Amino acid sequence: MNNIYMIYIGSAFLIGLFISMIINFVKKSSADKKILSSNEFAKKIIDDAKSETENLKKAAILEAKEEWYKVQKQYEEEISTRKREIYTLEKEYNERVTKLDNRLENLDKKENKLQEFEKENKNKEIELTSKKEELNKLIEQQNTKLSEIARLSREEAIQILKNNLRNKARNEASKEIRRIADNTKAEADQLVAGILSTAIQRVAVDYVSESTVSVVSLPDDEMKGRIIGREGRNIRAFEQVSGIDLIIDDTPEAVVLSGFDPVRREIARLSLEKLIQDGRIHPGRIEQVIEKITKEMDSNLVKIGEKACMETNIHNISPNIVKLIGRLKYRTSYGQNILRHSMEAAWICGILAAELNLDQELARRCGFLHDLGKAIDHEYDGSHASLGANVARKNGESKIVVNAIEAHHEEVEYQSVYAVLTQVADAVSGARPGARREMLETYMKRLNKMEEIANSIEGVNKSFAIQAGRELRIIVDPVSIDDKHTAFVASDIAEKIEAEMQYPGQIKVLVIRETRQTAIAK
Repeated sequence: MNNIYMIYIGSAFLIGLFISMIINFVKKSSADKKILSSNEFAKKIIDDAKSETENLKKAAILEAKEEWYKVQKQYEEEISTRKREIYTLEKEYNERVTKLDNRLENLDKKENKLQEFEKENKNKEIELTSKKEELNKLIEQQNTKLSEIARLSREEAIQILKNNLRNKARNEASKEIRRIADNTKAEADQLVAGILSTAIQRVAVDYVSESTVSVVSLPDDEMKGRIIGREGRNIRAFEQVSGIDLIIDDTPEAVVLSGFDPVRREIARLSLEKLIQDGRIHPGRIEQVIEKITKEMDSNLVKIGEKACMETNIHNISPNIVKLIGRLKYRTSYGQNILRHSMEAAWICGILAAELNLDQELARRCGFLHDLGKAIDHEYDGSHASLGANVARKNGESKIVVNAIEAHHEEVEYQSVYAVLTQVADAVSGARPGARREMLETYMKRLNKMEEIANSIEGVNKSFAIQAGRELRIIVDPVSIDDKHTAFVASDIAEKIEAEMQYPGQIKVLVIRETRQTAIAK
């Protein structure tokens, strides 16, 4: 049994071994077939890859050749363009070189001419030197002979000759001065008369004559007592708060306000009129009304300044300057209202600038602001010209305007023609008839000073200030001063008047020389 079992096992083992061998053979056969097919497939892939690579290589070579041809064509075109540019530049260069050669040739010719000219000049200079030496020898010989003939020394002869030449030159200069002055005056009178007459006739300004006092009318004399108040407390409060003297005298139904600050005086006048109208007069009410009127006055000053700027067509002025312009309404000079004078000066400046083809707006601005300092000259030290210039400078005005303000009384030098126009407009506005008035005492002092200056000149016999100080008539000694020297006397007196006096407008100096012969028939 065991043997059969072992035979079965051995048979099964053999069968399994056989089957395994068959399976391995089949697998090996299948693998060989697969390997064979894989090799063929790989070979095919390699062949296809080689073929595709060759195609890509040929395409790349063709594309590279096409790109190379394009680049080569572009370079050839660029080289052709550069060649044309180089040819043009070379042509221009050759033309310039030709021109430079021509210029150099011309310069050489001119240099040769100059050398010849210098040589001629040197020869002439040598000839002149020799002739000058000969002339000096002749003059020396002539002087020696003259000294022998006149029995004078050389120094005496020279002095006589100098005196003769000096007198001759003085006479010739006097004639020339008179001729030039006459011609210049004739031409200038025609031109200036036309310009100034055009400027003046186009300006019409009303003037208000004011002083340092204001009169306030009262409804009755009983109001004076109410203004004074118990033991004078009302009047003391009014004067203390307003800064203005309140004068109550025997004048019926009127009181007087006195003060040098015109704005304060106007505030005091308006306040007193309001108190009188209201009827309540006591220290508290006085202080309240004056404070209110002061604020209203500040606002009113701005309105006055803005209105003046608008009437003169001047823009972009600082608010600080506008307020100061409003203050000028309450300032006067010789009875002439400063604000109206400033407006008139602005118009005259503009008209003169138009006649001279200059900037009219800038000229009007210079004329309008020239007396700006008079709004504050009672508060600070210094002339109104310098004060006004400082205010204008701090508030952004241009250098031309500042110089015109500061130079309109010749305190500094002129820096532009607008400064000259400003001075002319100021003189025209202030000096024309009816524009200003003077105190009698000041007027007499000015006339006496003019006559004193004229009498201080040697050879003046008498002098008379006439035409309200506009003309100084002088009579000279006919023996010591001849007709030819009267021009020198007139100019000397005019210069001294300009240097030593201040006056509006201009003064005409007229020198008269006459001789009188008297004979008596018996």
